[in-house]
Amino acid sequence: MSVPDNDDRTFSRKNTIKMRQSLVRQAPTAFTNRDDNVSLEGNRMKFKLVAALLSAGLAGCMVGPNYVRPEVETPAAWRIDYAKAAGVANVKWWEQFGDPVLNELVETALKDNQDLRMAAARVDQFIGALTATGSQLYPQIGYGADATRTRASAVGMPPLPPGANPYFSLYQVSMGASWQLDLFGRVRRLSEAAQAQVYASEQGQRGVVLSLVSGVATSYIVLRSLDRQLEIARATERNLSRTLRLFDLRFKAGIVSKTDVMQVRSQVQQALAAIPAFEQAIAAQENLISILLGRNPGPIPRGKTIDQLVAPLIPDDLPATLLQRRPDILQAEQNLIAANANIGAARALYYPNLSLNAAIASTSSVFGSLLTGPASAGFIGASLTGPIFTFGAIEGQVFSAEAAERQALAFYRQTVLNAFRETNDALSGSSKKLEEYKVQRERVESLREFARLAKLRFDKGVTGYLEVLVAENELFAAEIASVGLQASQYAQLVNVYQAMGGGWVDLAGSITPKPIGIAAARTP
Repeated sequence: MSVPDNDDRTFSRKNTIKMRQSLVRQAPTAFTNRDDNVSLEGNRMKFKLVAALLSAGLAGCMVGPNYVRPEVETPAAWRIDYAKAAGVANVKWWEQFGDPVLNELVETALKDNQDLRMAAARVDQFIGALTATGSQLYPQIGYGADATRTRASAVGMPPLPPGANPYFSLYQVSMGASWQLDLFGRVRRLSEAAQAQVYASEQGQRGVVLSLVSGVATSYIVLRSLDRQLEIARATERNLSRTLRLFDLRFKAGIVSKTDVMQVRSQVQQALAAIPAFEQAIAAQENLISILLGRNPGPIPRGKTIDQLVAPLIPDDLPATLLQRRPDILQAEQNLIAANANIGAARALYYPNLSLNAAIASTSSVFGSLLTGPASAGFIGASLTGPIFTFGAIEGQVFSAEAAERQALAFYRQTVLNAFRETNDALSGSSKKLEEYKVQRERVESLREFARLAKLRFDKGVTGYLEVLVAENELFAAEIASVGLQASQYAQLVNVYQAMGGGWVDLAGSITPKPIGIAAARTP
């Protein structure tokens, strides 16, 4: 995703031009002097002057620096090299796991998650600020009306004539217009900053989408791994319980010692102790996923087992593509654009302000003749104001704006560096976790064969039960660890997509709650 240019970042530029053109065309009507003593030719001259001033305002310059994307040093390649699969960064990668339940959970979260609703409202907040700022580019038109009922004093100065009615009414209406011409671009710089804040909030919402989808997928993977670990613990407990019953019978028959029986009983208790811990972890994981779905804590449906999930492909792009894809980088850059624009807004305070003003008013003691009576007046004029001595007030604002821009620049560069680090970490973690998981699976198979042989040796009386105990304890721990590594490997794949960003964020965001005012923030 490329950074919007100045034309794209200008709030409703086409509508702004249309409104200004319309105002110029309608100027004779809007600012008509109702004094019959003023000639039509005089009015025309005044309106020509107004049009000239408007043109000057439209052609006014903008002080302050124009934004230029800063240079950043990007790595030539990632530390872990994968086969080219860049296209998968623009697909719904969570669907590659092949679990319809996971797909439904992600879709539900994108529709109902409260963090996303807050992010959408935050975009609307900045759109409102943009609208308020952009309104200063247009004339401000207002009206007023007043009605009074007065009783005059009979002994006042001058006194009322005998028989005169002391009560009288007075009605007044007025309409005024003012336009501060943005000759030096202060309002345009403020609008530029406000527009950048809108874009930044949109990227913040994309960042929430990115984190949410990744969080749901990772949490579901962890949940299915806990389910599998609980199954292993329960299966181990059942097998050991059967062994314990057999050993009790053998002990009564004098075949095995009391020590052997207690060793088996200890194993059963160990397996039983692991079950509540896994059950508690599963409940906590379900509660976590429920919150991500925007629901009260509760059970979560299950789909495929963790062994049935399919690992998605690894996206492989150049590091430089992160500058156009990661929401946090794009958000940091938009904040930098806003900070840069605020410098121009602050520097514009050094320059004068030119305002156009016009008003008409009518007063009458009879409501029916309010708009037709002789007590009507109007005016049109201009005012020029500017600073002379501010004793550091403007200098302080400029200095503060420049410092804020340096801070935003440093934050942008730091965000880029962190993005490169996170992506390298995710790619490396995915590769190494896969290697670790493969080794652990081989260890499980070896320990399973070891446990079988140890039990066979025990049944033949070649060795004691201690060898069987050691073998089965190691096998149980290895199976639990293997499932955990499998989940970690899948989670690392999710981290890769989270770190790299990509078009999938926009695909996911297409079903999220939309800001109410998003259409007002973009040029049609």
